[in-house]
Amino acid sequence: MDEHGKGLGEDLERIAGQMLARRRALAFLASAGTSALLAACGGEDATASTSSSGSTSGSSSSSSGSTTDSSTDSSSSDDTASSSGSGSCIADPSETNGPYPADGTNSSGGSTSNVLTNSGVIRSDIRPSFIGSTTVAQGIELTLELQLVDVNNGCAAIEGAAIYIWHCDVDGKYSLYSSGVTTESYLRGVQVTDSEGKVTFTSIYPACYSGRWPHIHFEIFLDGLTSASTGRTADLISQLAMPAATNTEVYTGDSRYTSSISNYNGLSLSSDNVFGDNTSAQVAQMTPSVSGSLTAGYSATALIGIAG
Repeated sequence: MDEHGKGLGEDLERIAGQMLARRRALAFLASAGTSALLAACGGEDATASTSSSGSTSGSSSSSSGSTTDSSTDSSSSDDTASSSGSGSCIADPSETNGPYPADGTNSSGGSTSNVLTNSGVIRSDIRPSFIGSTTVAQGIELTLELQLVDVNNGCAAIEGAAIYIWHCDVDGKYSLYSSGVTTESYLRGVQVTDSEGKVTFTSIYPACYSGRWPHIHFEIFLDGLTSASTGRTADLISQLAMPAATNTEVYTGDSRYTSSISNYNGLSLSSDNVFGDNTSAQVAQMTPSVSGSLTAGYSATALIGIAG
């Protein structure tokens, strides 16, 4: 009662003072709350920024690591290619010239058979006959590039050497010798190596006859045409082994080679009486690299190593 005894004016003044104090308190609390909220929001953004920065840095580091690995792999690949590109060679082993060489070392029909004394044998396309006949051997076209290198001189190319090649026809027969083709002289020819040690022949893919792995014979004459008059003066006599995958493709894909299928079945390089005793490295070098198809024909390349 005494507390309110001074009248309405005093009460109003006291109430106004209390309300002002209350507003100031609320304003202070509101200000403090806003600051705390802003601080909290600012901290979250900073954390997110830090996290983002860390993530970006990690991504960059990962990317950098990936680039480094890629660069290392590329360098390793280049080294391998360079090493492979530098080339290597071994000496081809000497092999028999077989019973059908026509190189003056044996006879056919009672007389010495030697195409090397006929100037017509020097040719690139060996499909036509060139002695008394112009018959062209039929079969899938084969372009054969040979490169002659000196194994005693860092695999350097040998220029000016004569290379004589011969092989059987689509029926497994050899011109000048086999029944039915004794008057033919196809699939025989001589070329002289160029500055890269290379010669190129156009022929047909050889058939497979009974008992032998498909092959091509060759003789090397380092002194060139002057010494290429008989097989007895050859510096190397050897053979090329045709690759298995191409053999199968040709013999099963072209009806002209039908007789080769049964002859080829059951054969292997390891059991062949010529290639069977060679090392894996020798067989690899004696086997041409072949590309192409039944319709377009095939291209083959082979390296021949000799001590020059």
